[in-house]
Amino acid sequence: MDAPGGFPLSDEVGKESGQLPRLQLDQLLDELQVRIDAVRTTRDRVHDLLEAVLSVGGDLDLPQVLRRIVEAAVVLVDAEYGALGVIEGTQLSEFLTSGVSPEQARKIGDLPSGHGILGELIRHPEPLRLSEISEHPASYGFPPHHPPMHSFLGVPIRVREEVFGNLYLTEKRGGADFDGEDETVLRTLAVAAGVAIENARLYKAARDGQQWLEANALIVSDLLSGTEEMDVFQGIVQHARRILDADLGVLALPVADSSDLQSVIAVGVDADEHRGLVLPVEGSFMGAAIAARRPITTTDIEKDPRVTVGPPRWKGLGPVAAVPMVAGGEARGVLLLGRHVKGTPFTDDETGRLLAFAGQAALAMELGERRRAAEQMALLEDRDRIARDLHDLAIQRLFATGMTLQSSLRFVEHPEATERLMRAVDDLDETIKIIRSTIFGLRARDADRKRQSLRARAAAEVENAARTLGFTPSLRMEGLIDTDVPSAVAEDAVAVLAEALSNAARHAQATSVEVSFSVAAGRLTVTVADDGVGLPAEGRRSGLRNLAERARRLGGTMEAATGPAGGTRLVWQVPLTAPGKG
Repeated sequence: MDAPGGFPLSDEVGKESGQLPRLQLDQLLDELQVRIDAVRTTRDRVHDLLEAVLSVGGDLDLPQVLRRIVEAAVVLVDAEYGALGVIEGTQLSEFLTSGVSPEQARKIGDLPSGHGILGELIRHPEPLRLSEISEHPASYGFPPHHPPMHSFLGVPIRVREEVFGNLYLTEKRGGADFDGEDETVLRTLAVAAGVAIENARLYKAARDGQQWLEANALIVSDLLSGTEEMDVFQGIVQHARRILDADLGVLALPVADSSDLQSVIAVGVDADEHRGLVLPVEGSFMGAAIAARRPITTTDIEKDPRVTVGPPRWKGLGPVAAVPMVAGGEARGVLLLGRHVKGTPFTDDETGRLLAFAGQAALAMELGERRRAAEQMALLEDRDRIARDLHDLAIQRLFATGMTLQSSLRFVEHPEATERLMRAVDDLDETIKIIRSTIFGLRARDADRKRQSLRARAAAEVENAARTLGFTPSLRMEGLIDTDVPSAVAEDAVAVLAEALSNAARHAQATSVEVSFSVAAGRLTVTVADDGVGLPAEGRRSGLRNLAERARRLGGTMEAATGPAGGTRLVWQVPLTAPGKG
């Protein structure tokens, strides 16, 4: 059969004309399917991004927020490895990873400090995509045991206008490169992360502010209520260490009549290495804070050039902050906090709050001193009143009684009665001397240690010795100790007592110690007896030689021997007048 116009219409031609529309329809359907799949993929990715944003913003604990950010980033761009680096200055202060096992991290060693590709994003905070990391000019290579990485995608995280850190993603699964869509998704996550980090920071600041206020209220309350000063210092260090999550806390005070600082409180890691340490202002980290009158920090205390004196004591510590305790323009001490080598550096916000807390603590110390001064003044006034009453009433009556007894002697004929009356008159005279000595002690106003009464200083030494002995020695005093003992002799006597008690604490293994101060017949006798192991047959006795030398210089003697019931009995005896003087 012919077609119109003389052309034959074969079966093959009919088949081809029927297949052409079907091919075009299949292509359209395939393209439509691809677009539907792309839409579904985009929808799923948007859904995943929304879930990630909600997950990141659903927590207010900053470490947890950072962990969620890096985990969400890995899932969103289908990367094998991810990391979030927190920037401090031009270095990485924190580095959180995902995809690297703890065993791998241990083998790799120290966390990166911010060089190579990581440093490139720090120096130029803009998104960066690479097909091959090793081909970038800034690439330094990887340390031993580091997993191989090729493709790379990095974006900065900004908190307002500040670059907080960077997100680093490597090794897109399937061997593909990160594309523009991955970059867009990650940039969107970075924006949400910045908001979440800011919220977590604000929450932490509010929470820390509340803790600082509570801590300061407790310190002020303790100081003004009369709590022991050392207990207050302990509280200051413990509060600061807890709030700032520090591993070591130290409080140092200026040493009187010196340019040195002494660490009176140390709590935490290697506290024994710092407690009681005396250091000069020049060459110590705490001294640098005193000299600067502002907070100072370091990221590695072992290598800090400001630390040039003192024994090695910083092993294992890295970031350290020190703030002066200033009140009324005077530095009353310094507070130091330290963290482990891998700890986060102290921020300006943390040191600012620590400085304010230290200043409030210093002010509270000043108020406490003024309160104690007022109490001391009231005590002195009360002592003046007692002294006047003793002088005007008690002594006058005793004088009158003595004179009455003396006038009565002529009426007594019995010799024994006369002798008893004379003894009573002598006893009254001795009582008057003791009362006068007491009056003199009550009226002593000088609070300086070197001019305190010998009774008070001896009692203080005995009380101090209780801390090392584990018990309080007994103390007995006889005679006019505060009036008849010259200051030079008193100085040596206190030094002898301190040395004797120290020897008992270190060597005697005693369970009791008896101390006696006696003034009689123009001599001062100091006796220290214990029930310990006694004097060794051999060994160093430089301390005893020092005590004997003090006695010899004053024209006296010193004897140390085994006591009647065992232990050691030390007797130090000196005249109350210098050798060669009447």
